[in-house]
Order: sequence, then structure tokens, then C-alpha cells
Amino acid sequence: MNHRHQSQRTIEINTRLITAGAVLTAAGAVVAGAGMALAASAVFAAGRRLIRDMDVPPSQQAAMKWQQAKEASRAGMKAWHSASDAHS
Repeated sequence: MNHRHQSQRTIEINTRLITAGAVLTAAGAVVAGAGMALAASAVFAAGRRLIRDMDVPPSQQAAMKWQQAKEASRAGMKAWHSASDAHS
């Protein structure tokens, strides 16, 4: 039998390029995080200004809408009972 000696291939990786890529990726992540924080800060500030400039605060608007919904529900139930009593 004729056995050939096969040499194993190895992958040669340029560690400087890997390190540079990792550093650039980390730097990009830091810049992206700073950009997102800046944008979020601007959006929240605009939201606070919008709420501050409202004539009626959101909590009071919610209370008024809840009261309207309860009154509409009572009116609907009253009309339903009146209609069912009229048919009886």
C-alpha cells in the first residue's frame, strides 16, 4: 500500500486586522449609542413641552373621557331597558 503523507492545512489569520475590526466595531457602537441617546433626549424633551403647553392636562382629559363613557353606558342601558319594557 502506498500511503501518502497529507499535510494539514492551517488557516492564517491576520490578528492585526481582527483587532482593528473589533476596535472599529466597538467605536461604532459607542457612536451609535450616543446618537440614540441624543435623539431620545430630543423626543422626550419635545413630549414634555407638548404636555406642559396643553390647556387641559392628560390626566384631566382621561378623567373627562372616562366620565363621558360612563354616562354613555348608563344612557345606553336606560334606552335598552326602556325598549325592552315597552315590548313587554
